[in-house]
Amino acid sequence: QVRLVESGGGLVQAGGSLRLSCAASGNILSISALGWYRQAPGKQRELVATITRGGNTNYADSVKGRFTISRDSAKNTVYLQMNSLKPEDTAVYYCKADGVLTAVGLFGVVWGQGTQVTVSS
Repeated sequence: QVRLVESGGGLVQAGGSLRLSCAASGNILSISALGWYRQAPGKQRELVATITRGGNTNYADSVKGRFTISRDSAKNTVYLQMNSLKPEDTAVYYCKADGVLTAVGLFGVVWGQGTQVTVSS
């Protein structure tokens, strides 16, 4: 079974930086796309950034210029470098994998359990 495990969350002051990691485990052959989503208190889950197998990236307007998504395909790991953090970035951040090909089948969508990011003012 494919599993995603996020790490790197924590408490930081406004203006600080944090780097999130998400590692996909299993007998994975390839992943079409990886992304980061977040859900703040009282709000719906929203897309933060995505990256395809080919390296194409997409960012939410609210994080452009501050966040950078990257991936290491050999390690089946995706990262989110977050700089100039703001209190409004506070949320649970979730990792998402799309089109996960393994030796036993193709999985359309796999979600991680999430990691808490709290930015204090």
